[in-house]
Order: sequence, then structure tokens, then C-alpha cells
Amino acid sequence: TALLAHALAPTGSNVAWLVAPIGASAVLVFAAPASPFAHPWAVVGGNTFSALAGIACVQLLGAGPAAMACAVGLAIAVMFALRCLHPPGGACALLVALGGIGDVHFALQPVLVDSLLLAAAYNRATGRAYPQAPAAPTSPVALRRSFTDADLDAVLARYNQALDVSREDLHMLLEQAQTQAWRRRRGQMRCVEAMTPGPVSVTFGTPMHEAWSLLRQHRVKALPVLDRARRVVGIVTVADFMREAGVDPKPQWARRLREWLRPTPTCHSDKAETVGQIMTRQVRVVSGDRPIGELLPLFASTGHHHVPVIDAERRLVGIITQSDVVRALASLD
Repeated sequence: TALLAHALAPTGSNVAWLVAPIGASAVLVFAAPASPFAHPWAVVGGNTFSALAGIACVQLLGAGPAAMACAVGLAIAVMFALRCLHPPGGACALLVALGGIGDVHFALQPVLVDSLLLAAAYNRATGRAYPQAPAAPTSPVALRRSFTDADLDAVLARYNQALDVSREDLHMLLEQAQTQAWRRRRGQMRCVEAMTPGPVSVTFGTPMHEAWSLLRQHRVKALPVLDRARRVVGIVTVADFMREAGVDPKPQWARRLREWLRPTPTCHSDKAETVGQIMTRQVRVVSGDRPIGELLPLFASTGHHHVPVIDAERRLVGIITQSDVVRALASLD
């Protein structure tokens, strides 16, 4: 900026070609490019109109403390009105008043030229994106936002102060904070908090028709199978009944299932008579203090729908389903 401004200055003249407030502008442009104070319009408009405000005060009040105070105050008012608030603009106005500069051309050369070179020419020449766009989160979590654009605007209006962050950046920060809080709460929630406690269960010797009645009565799709110490030895599901009965969703399937469930009156039978004969023995269980977030891959990729929850002594304390996980995660939003 200095080299180009010097090259553009008239040869052999005493006109200034670089002003000190451009150094302050450079701090914002290069160190905080996402700040609203560093936007091109803020840099160019803020510095130039502030210089004009200072020149006007010098012309009206002459050089002196009164002109200096009015120059800075007027510059702030103009920048607010034109939506180009730029802190170094106040320095431009003060510089003009301190030097007793009443020539309007000073606002054009060097203030306007320096600002244009800093805010536009350099970034275009280097291909640098400006203003810098905020980076999107690498793995966003879709959450229902608890506030609207109108809510944010209303709060900002009540705040009634200029923020060194754009409205879009503020949106992004609030949404990412909400996502981070959701992840933190998800990591803290344990299976014991989301499970259905005291689930309906059966034993190895429970007759088939009794187990089926429990499924229908309690409107569940799976029953843990327990031993005498209430440790899980298997699980039986509606699908197990259908598979063993050899029925499918066709006419007369209900009648065929009832016939299969009916106990055999003789001592010997070719079909299963108790739950233990059809249960799935390899049961996936989880401890009550396990984070609920760890169950997502289990439900998503392995086909599990019901997982028994056990305590430290491996006794059944509850059962957690896909619906329980969804309900628990929804409560975190």
C-alpha cells in the first residue's frame, strides 16, 4: 500500500501520500478479516468520510481542541449513519483536526487512495477472499434451532451497541455452541437414564403361549429370557415366534400361529414348547452407565432393535430400544 501510494503521489509535491491511521486499518484487515469493521466498505467509507468530517470541523471551527472533539464525534455519527463503522476512522478525523487541514482533497489523496489500496487492490492482486467467509463445521449436526432470525435481531436491537462480529458470524457461533452443548449432553447421558426400567421378562421354561400373551398384552416386540439370578441368558422376539411357527403375513396366519402356540398334551413333542427352545442365546447387552451415544452405531448397522441393560452384577435392570434412544436424543435439543 505504501509503495503504490507513493508511486501515485504527484511528483515533486509536498502532499502526504500515506496517513498513520492506515496502520490501524491494516490490523483489522489482516488480523481480523471477518470483523464488520474490516469489510471493504467500512475501511474505505469509514476513513474517507471521517476525514471529510474532520475537514468540515476545521473549516467551521478552525484548529483547536473544539474542532478535534467535534471532528471525532461527527465522524462516529457519520459512520453509524452510513453503516461503515471503522475505528481508525476516528483517528483520520483527529489527524485532520490536529493538522488544521481544511483542504477537501486530503480526504481523496491520501486517505481514499490508501484505503482503496489496502481494502481492495491488495486482496484482488493476491486472490485472497475478502472479507473472509467463516468456515463451515466439518461434521454438522442437524438440530432444531431454538431461536429465529427475528429473535436475534430483536436482541441486537435491545443491546444497542456495535459488535465486532457480523450478524452471520454471530449466527454461526450460536449454532455451533448449540451443537457443542448437544454433543456434550449426549456424551453425559447414560443408558440407565433412557431405558425402560423393569421390563417384562420370561424364563427358560416359560410356555410359548404365556410368552406370546405377554408380548400382546404389553405391546412389546422382545422379551429378555432370565435365569434364577435374573441374569440374561437369551432374548425372544416376535420374529422368533413367526419363524418357528412357519407363518408369514398371509390369510389364516393368525389361526396357524394359535395352533402352534397351543401346548402339546403328550409327553413328547416335535415342536418347541418353551421359550428357551426358540430364544436367541447370543444376546447383546449394555451396562447402565454406558453413554447413550455409543448405541447409535449398534442400532444403525447391526439390526438390533432391543438391547437389555444390566447392572454391575450383570442382572437385568431395563431394556433400551431404538425409540428410547430417539426420545432421549430429542430431549437434548
